[in-house]
Amino acid sequence: MTAVLDPTCSKAVDEARLAAVAEVGAEAVGEHVEAAADDDRVVTHLFECLDPAYVGWRWAVTVARPPRARTVTIDEVVLVAGPESIVAPQWVPFGERILPGDLSVGDVLPSTADDERLVPGFTASGDTEFELEPPLWEPGLGRLRVMSPIGREYAAERWESSDTGPGSPMARSAAEPCATCGFLLPMAGPLGQAFGVCGNAYSPSDGSVVSMAYGCGAHSESVVETAIATIDIVIDDLGYDDLGSHIDAETDAPADPETAADPEAAAETTAPADPEPPSEMTADHVESQPADTEESP
Repeated sequence: MTAVLDPTCSKAVDEARLAAVAEVGAEAVGEHVEAAADDDRVVTHLFECLDPAYVGWRWAVTVARPPRARTVTIDEVVLVAGPESIVAPQWVPFGERILPGDLSVGDVLPSTADDERLVPGFTASGDTEFELEPPLWEPGLGRLRVMSPIGREYAAERWESSDTGPGSPMARSAAEPCATCGFLLPMAGPLGQAFGVCGNAYSPSDGSVVSMAYGCGAHSESVVETAIATIDIVIDDLGYDDLGSHIDAETDAPADPETAADPEAAAETTAPADPEPPSEMTADHVESQPADTEESP
């Protein structure tokens, strides 16, 4: 129910100012800003604060009157923040102020007993796919608490939205995901279905938990294609070659291998021989020849 502004209390501006001046001095009290009803016959008057250390703040003077009374009484004078005043941020408990990355060398950050991210190591958590107890667990030798399904869900959401998740600029520019990379080290448990550890020393995520959908340029199957320089072939389709329409037929005969090696011998061989004179049988020549045979007696 909204309180109704009491007429008598709302008109007591001078009484409220005198109370503020008596408390802080006239030099610190400015003009009257407004009057607000707090309850039946209870009104708070606001005055500007002229103190340079509290710019935007206001003096709040609360007045009230009993039933059927015609005069008001002063309840309190306090300094309150205005809409334009500089105030400290809202107080946050220490446990909620710590952010990832705030822990430095020597700092201790204890976990609370009711931390929902942890469950006792000797109890079940409803997760039948993963044994909460460490391998070879023995009473008194294992971990007192292990990560709960809620804690693993928080970790998965944090890793998925980190710089090694599928939405990072590095992953969007990669050609292949980490799921097909030979440098990916698998993780045990349910988180191993979506995450692994990078083992490539040349990757910016070496030693970090990476999403299976993450990727970088240091993928084990990355192949750089080298371009082979080629020269365009120029074909003259305007001119033509004379294939020897006036070639002498004798030049088509195969040359002798011996004469081809010696040009002078080839010239002698090809030169025409002098014609020999025809042989004539003269009468003197016939008579000078002896008789072949004589008749025997």
